[in-house]
Amino acid sequence: MKVAVVGSTGMVGQVMLKVLEERNFPITELIPVASERSIGKKVKYKQGEFTIVSMKDAIAAKPDIAIFSAGGGTSLEFAPLFAEAGTTVIDNSSAWRMDPDKKLVVPEINADVLTREDKIIANPNCSTIQLVMVLGPLNKKYDLKRVIVSTYQSVTGTGKAAVDQLNGEISGDDSIAKVYPYQIFKNALPHCDVFADDDYTKEEIKLMKEPKKILGDDTFNLTATAVRVPVQGGHSESVNIEFENEFDLDEVRKILSETPGVVVVDNVKNNEYPMPLYSEGKDEVFVGRIRRDLSQPKTLNLWIVADNLRKGAATNAVQIAEYLVANNLV
Repeated sequence: MKVAVVGSTGMVGQVMLKVLEERNFPITELIPVASERSIGKKVKYKQGEFTIVSMKDAIAAKPDIAIFSAGGGTSLEFAPLFAEAGTTVIDNSSAWRMDPDKKLVVPEINADVLTREDKIIANPNCSTIQLVMVLGPLNKKYDLKRVIVSTYQSVTGTGKAAVDQLNGEISGDDSIAKVYPYQIFKNALPHCDVFADDDYTKEEIKLMKEPKKILGDDTFNLTATAVRVPVQGGHSESVNIEFENEFDLDEVRKILSETPGVVVVDNVKNNEYPMPLYSEGKDEVFVGRIRRDLSQPKTLNLWIVADNLRKGAATNAVQIAEYLVANNLV
C-alpha cells in the first residue's frame, strides 16, 4: 500500500502523519510531498525518516492513495494528475467539495456512497464535520427543518502563522507577522476566511452548503456565523436545531451516545460539558448542553466541540482511507 501525503510539512500534514501512525494504517511505502523549497528534506514517520519528493516524482510513483492537505490551488492542479495515474485522492481543501461529480464524505455518516470509481474524494470543512456528526443521526430520527450554527473557531484553523500571531501577542512580541486584520489575543473576530458578495464569509457558506450534500438532504434550512477566538486547538459550535417532528431529550442523548465517534458530555450539575481544552488531541466529537429551546416547539439547543486538526481534518481523511482499504475500493 503506497501512500502519498501531499503537504506533509504543514500543520495538518504533520497531524496526518501522526494519525496514520497511531491508527497503524497499512502503509508499505510512504511518499511525503511538499513545496519545492522542502524537496530533499526529511519528515519523521514511526521510527524512520522519509525524504520529501516533488509532486512529479510522487505522481510517477503511482501511490494507491494520496492524501492532500496543500490548499485548493494545488489540489485543482495536481489531484487530477494523480487520479489519471490510478491513485485515489482524498483532498482536504475546499476545491472539490461542492463539485457535483465528487463525493463529500464523513465516514460515520455517508461512507457508503463511495465506489471504486471515485478517484477524487473531498474531505469536508472542519466545522462541517463535527456538525454533521450530530445532525446526521438526529435528522434520521426527527427530520431537520432549520439549523442555526454559531462557531467559536481555534486559530489552528488558519494555520501556523495564526498560532504564532496569538502566541506573539500573548508574550508581547510585536515583531511577529499578523495574519488577522486585528489582534486575536483577548478578542473574538466574526471573520473566518474572506467575505463574499452577500457579506457572509466563505467559512459560513461552507457550513451552510456542505451538510446538505453530506446528508443527501436539501429540504432543511441552515444559517451560520463563524467566529475566530483566541483558542489554540479545538473548534466549538453553538447549534439550534428545529425539527419537523417532536423529540424526547433522553432519546436524543441515547441516539448521540450510540453514534460512533460521538461522545456525550452533558452533566451540568457537575459542570461537565465539552470544551476545546478537553477535545485537543482526541478524534471524537463531543456534544453537551443538550436542552430544549424554550422559545419555540420541536427545537433543540446543544454545544459541539472537536479537535479541528484531527477529526476536523486529518483523522477524517485517514478514516476515509481506512474505509477504502477495508472495502477493497483501492
